[in-house]
Amino acid sequence: MRNLNLTSQRQAVYDIVRNSHDHPTAAEVMNRLVEQGHNLAYGTVYNSLRYLSDKQMIRELKLGEAASRYDARMDDHQHIICEVCGKVDEVMSQVPQDWMNTVAKETGYIIGHAHVVFGGVCPACKSQSKSKLMN
Repeated sequence: MRNLNLTSQRQAVYDIVRNSHDHPTAAEVMNRLVEQGHNLAYGTVYNSLRYLSDKQMIRELKLGEAASRYDARMDDHQHIICEVCGKVDEVMSQVPQDWMNTVAKETGYIIGHAHVVFGGVCPACKSQSKSKLMN
């Protein structure tokens, strides 16, 4: 078992990430803490996110955006980002083994894991663009 030092501040940050399904940024975590009546400094939030990531309680996602996002789901899964609104969803499909084999052959690496990020247009944005075309 990992040696954890979960202060009340770290627990509050962890609870926000664990109960969020939208992969919040550090700023969004901070805003949600304030909404719940917590008064934490930005440095405390960032340090808590780093600590929780280092202890593998949450995952830091660098999805090509300026700000990292955070995910408490530690099982193996992928992500998809809406290129219109920026929404991030989870994709439960596994990376095909033949992709892993091809990348290993091409690079000479021993592949330990893969994280694929898909881009597209979410259903809400897709329906909005269709309704705009009809008007």
